[in-house]
Amino acid sequence: MKKLHFEYSMEINYAEMVSTCSYTIKCIPQKNNRQIPDNLAIGICPPSNYCLGFDGLHNQQVYGRNDEPHDRFVYKISGDVTVGMALYDEPENDDISMVFKHPHGLNIPGSRIKEYYNSLGVDDISDTYRKALNVMYRFYEDFEYRPNTTDIYTTAEEAFAQGYGVCQDFAHIFIALMHLANIPARYVTGLITGEGASHAWVEVLCEGRWYGLDPTNNKPVFDEHIKLGVGRDANDCMINRGIMRGGGVHTPIIKVSVEEIGKDINDD
Repeated sequence: MKKLHFEYSMEINYAEMVSTCSYTIKCIPQKNNRQIPDNLAIGICPPSNYCLGFDGLHNQQVYGRNDEPHDRFVYKISGDVTVGMALYDEPENDDISMVFKHPHGLNIPGSRIKEYYNSLGVDDISDTYRKALNVMYRFYEDFEYRPNTTDIYTTAEEAFAQGYGVCQDFAHIFIALMHLANIPARYVTGLITGEGASHAWVEVLCEGRWYGLDPTNNKPVFDEHIKLGVGRDANDCMINRGIMRGGGVHTPIIKVSVEEIGKDINDD
């Protein structure tokens, strides 16, 4: 086990005054079998009343409204998370697991992904987790990570056709491959050790438990990842959403930092 300290911030400077805005932010680490968050601190500027709640997929979120005119919005959250307590995140929840068994939105496979899956020859592997690992290892060798080459609207088939993309594309394509293998899979947003932006990976359902696999880095999820939320694709668990009146041109500036601050005594 490890203890990680994380800091996430989003800053938006507007070209014009915003008269009112409503926001939803899904950036609170989940508490599950693999991780436990602690010492969480939330800051919002300009100050506004906010509430904590959950969406339909059990992702915790901050939601609020600001009716004071402003030309700048800042959201910050920090805290500590103990990770690596188990290889799986949680047992299967029959109430929502059905939605992760079928293609949806950005991860619907096209002819290229279907042809690629058939070329892998993994259908004779009976062990679900071993089959998922085998597909991940093969896919990692055949798809290239290139930053700033796709956007939030890029589908799995579009990214696969060009042969490169970012972590979102790795996750969408891998989910499509898992569905072709008849393995339930879901998109995960979170943070990973280092500095930069948020990260995305996949969880697969094996023998009633959800196991994390990071196809971008070609490894199982264990003690370097902080899980924030899950969904059918990236749209379901987008960290930042908002509706505003006014504002004009604006671009969010997002900063993420995750560092190890301690190991569990059992690791010694």
